[in-house]
Amino acid sequence: MKQVTFSSKEDASSYLAKYIIDRINEFAPTASKPFVLGLPTGSSPEGVYGKLIEAYKQGKISFKNVVTFNMDEYIGLKPSNEQSYHYFMFNKFFNHIDIPRENINILNGLTKDIEGECRRYEAKIKSLGRINLFMGGLGPEGHLAFNEAGSSRESVTRKVELVDSTLQANSRFFNNNKSQVPSHALSVGISTILDNSDEIVIIVLGKNKKFALEKTLYGAKNDAKYPSSYLQDHHNVMVVCDNEAAGLRAKL
Repeated sequence: MKQVTFSSKEDASSYLAKYIIDRINEFAPTASKPFVLGLPTGSSPEGVYGKLIEAYKQGKISFKNVVTFNMDEYIGLKPSNEQSYHYFMFNKFFNHIDIPRENINILNGLTKDIEGECRRYEAKIKSLGRINLFMGGLGPEGHLAFNEAGSSRESVTRKVELVDSTLQANSRFFNNNKSQVPSHALSVGISTILDNSDEIVIIVLGKNKKFALEKTLYGAKNDAKYPSSYLQDHHNVMVVCDNEAAGLRAKL
């Protein structure tokens, strides 16, 4: 696993945005051969999305031939709900670039057929061949997407019950009221990420992610208690972090 560390969140975000842009441009995607990009939500990737939007507006990148797959979505929230991941992605990224709407894939948290929706999502990913680059983030306790502690290496897209620590962490988006956070979500699995992706990049920012980053990089391999440790099982992973997440003091 490669680790690249920066003194600030902005520098880390700028680096990763340029990295993604270079990968897409080198690939030279077409309508018949799109670049497939996996995407997360959350505060850590938000800066990356901002930099990608800037680059698009400057004519440095087009997303017309990019297909995206998001990692997860709450069950029960309408896409118009400001806390849904549909809303987040369109508000923070998709509404500001030239990606065709039919190229955007986000799990349907309102589906009446959860198992069917999960099977459809897995099949759609496989129909594209491979995810060329999967950008992810880490939960404070080492979860990857909504793969909570105990998730197996073989897990695929499925319904998950969110643990108390996740509910507590996400309550800051729900008026600091844990009871308002949806208790379940749909999430891609560990296998979905590792076995379908040519390359994985993880953005990790802030001192509250230091524990998760340590477990990811230096913890026991394939430790189900810390699902991000499964990343050690992939041949091409890069972690982009800031000094706070890496536990380093800024130089004076």
